[in-house]
Amino acid sequence: MPSPASTRDRTALLHWRSEADTADFARRLAARAELRDAFIALQGDLGAGKTTFTRHLLRALGVTGRVKSPTYAVMEPHEAPGGLRISHFDFYRFNDPREWEDAGLRDVFAAPGLKLAEWPERAAALLPAPDLALQIQARADDCRAVTLRALTPLGARLLAGVCP
Repeated sequence: MPSPASTRDRTALLHWRSEADTADFARRLAARAELRDAFIALQGDLGAGKTTFTRHLLRALGVTGRVKSPTYAVMEPHEAPGGLRISHFDFYRFNDPREWEDAGLRDVFAAPGLKLAEWPERAAALLPAPDLALQIQARADDCRAVTLRALTPLGARLLAGVCP
């Protein structure tokens, strides 16, 4: 069992009181050099703010153009200035593991670049461990309670950089 100090270092709790708070966190995360090859899992109910957070993060990374949820496409590719490749996944409608191979997702996860996955639990057996997991929970007052968990050393560096 981890000591309280190591658990505290690898988990953070945030409250986003508004979309501006979401955007601010996304800007802080985007400023971290470690983000370039991270895998971030985004968890939460429908309407919790997973796509909204992703949109703010991509904007903070310099992505222009439309940022939409890849619910039907499973993956939307983006490129940020400087050649940063970003893959935004939405596994909400993922039903068949053959889709993983047919879509070439194994190759995407093996390649350099930032990976963001909504509904990762629907493809959990096929995904690598995320570096950072964000559990976003919508509250009755329209705020968001966000639990960040670092699951790898890279995730721990990201978490330490955004939640000192």
